Amino acid sequence: MKNINKVVIAVKNRDLQVTNLGDPFMCGEGKYRVITKCQAGFMNASVKQARSAMEVFRSYKIKAVHSIARIKDIKGIGEMDFMVYARAGKKVWIEEDMLAEVTVGDINQDLSNTALYNQHQYQAVNAKTWADKAYVMNK
Repeated sequence: MKNINKVVIAVKNRDLQVTNLGDPFMCGEGKYRVITKCQAGFMNASVKQARSAMEVFRSYKIKAVHSIARIKDIKGIGEMDFMVYARAGKKVWIEEDMLAEVTVGDINQDLSNTALYNQHQYQAVNAKTWADKAYVMNK
């Protein structure tokens, strides 16, 4: 079992890449750029103000979200995008703080065909319901 701060990863999975940009406010309140795929197959980009990356994630049809980037204003440079979530097929790249907020319901409802889905992971963190966190120990 690997413990990254508060995140517990019970099963090693090469298709799940957990990133840590070192900024405790990376997935907090601010602007996010979201890339989604519409029903016609075209990619759409939009900017959304939210309290957290998971709020942005849940405000879209989860299967349609391809990436989420935090837009931060860097002094002397301007706005820069920092990727906090990306998906390509089964592979998932996700920021550690965002992964800590993912519930079993988020995964089972729309992400069961990705690297996030793993029954052994749910058992390792004592997840019993869809409301339980999937990558943080539950009581």
